[in-house]
Amino acid sequence: MATNLRRIGERARKEPELVFTSLYHHVTDKDNLRECYHQLDDDKATGVDGVTKEQYGENLEENLQDLSDRLKRMGYRPQPSRRSYIPKAGSDQKRPLGISCLEDKLVELSVKRTLEPIYEESFEDVSYGYRPGRSQHQCLDALGRTIQQKRVSYLVEADIKGFFDTVNHSWMIKFLEHRIGDRRVVRLISRMLKNGIMEEGLVKASERGTPQGSILSPLLSNIYLHYVLDLWFCRRVRKQSRGEAYYFRFADDFLACFQYKSDAETFKRRLKDRLEGFSLALSPAKTQSMEFGRFARENARKRGQKPKEFTFLGFTHYCGKTRHGKFKIKRRTSRKKFGESLGNFTQWAKSARKVLRKGEMLRGAKIRVQGHLSYYAVTDNSELCNTFHYHATRILFKWLNRKSQRRSYTWDGFNQALDWIKWPKPNIRKDLNPFRRAEAI
Repeated sequence: MATNLRRIGERARKEPELVFTSLYHHVTDKDNLRECYHQLDDDKATGVDGVTKEQYGENLEENLQDLSDRLKRMGYRPQPSRRSYIPKAGSDQKRPLGISCLEDKLVELSVKRTLEPIYEESFEDVSYGYRPGRSQHQCLDALGRTIQQKRVSYLVEADIKGFFDTVNHSWMIKFLEHRIGDRRVVRLISRMLKNGIMEEGLVKASERGTPQGSILSPLLSNIYLHYVLDLWFCRRVRKQSRGEAYYFRFADDFLACFQYKSDAETFKRRLKDRLEGFSLALSPAKTQSMEFGRFARENARKRGQKPKEFTFLGFTHYCGKTRHGKFKIKRRTSRKKFGESLGNFTQWAKSARKVLRKGEMLRGAKIRVQGHLSYYAVTDNSELCNTFHYHATRILFKWLNRKSQRRSYTWDGFNQALDWIKWPKPNIRKDLNPFRRAEAI
């Protein structure tokens, strides 16, 4: 099965204008569905039917055969997604998630495995989010080196208002039909988009949007923005700009870099109309054009101002200096993400002390601190990584000693325990030096 999917990708690469008319048999293939089942995490939340992976696996072959048969005769109907909410970073609001039933997750993953090889050959290099072999650090690295090494003096920072909740289904289908000519695949995706959301026992029809939490949603969002933004910028905006122009997108977060202010202002003005044409809208409070680059600090100083900063993928980017006084783009953990990470760690420690033993709590804390450092311990961000490490260590010490009325650790004993579990050090994990050449990656 994997070989067949690779062949799809090879053909998509060799024939970039090809419309694939025979794909549905890959989606319904029992071997593909079985592989999808084994790829699913064991502890994922259940959908409206409450069926777990373990329960579904008790009669796996019979269940997969039944699912395959229903898909083949187009008798499969996705169940409504279960609405769940998670905290939204830096806001009192909560982010809505749509949790699919296990069988729907299998079909979503099967469709994703079938379509992804086609679109990976179609997507532009400027997009990084939810793509195999691509990460936030790669996006940050490319952005930093572009600002440092190219003729960049102005940026447009933009935010799409509620992107995942406002995707237009009609446009989504039209975009799919550019490469997918198998009507059964398109019809199946249309059913998934319109399967509805169950909240407080009531099912609400899905007239727009693609639910966050769906396995297929990241790929569909990339397809949508590929046609709405990526191709538009690469084939129109860049060619029509007076100077150099660059663009970076991770999921629905994106930045555009320009040599001239007029190009940046023109792009910002045209961007609003472009998005509105596809039923999307900009968030005015989070969209701005700014001077940023090698001359921004000096020009701001002449105006009696500070050079502007921007936040992208959890980092605040600012105009810094090398030891020789030359311009260097630098990054630090954004204030919002720093506070969120420490707050989450504190809440976890308070809860964990009631249910975990000391050793389990120490190991759980290590995983959380290591996760933070694995992302944020990058070039020029040592200070805030050290600060996070300092506070997290003391938060852990505090709540370990509140497990009971008797004090669990002295500082000497606590430090010995940290050595025992190999408590992570705040060393730089990712080299994002903007002076490094692209070939050195």
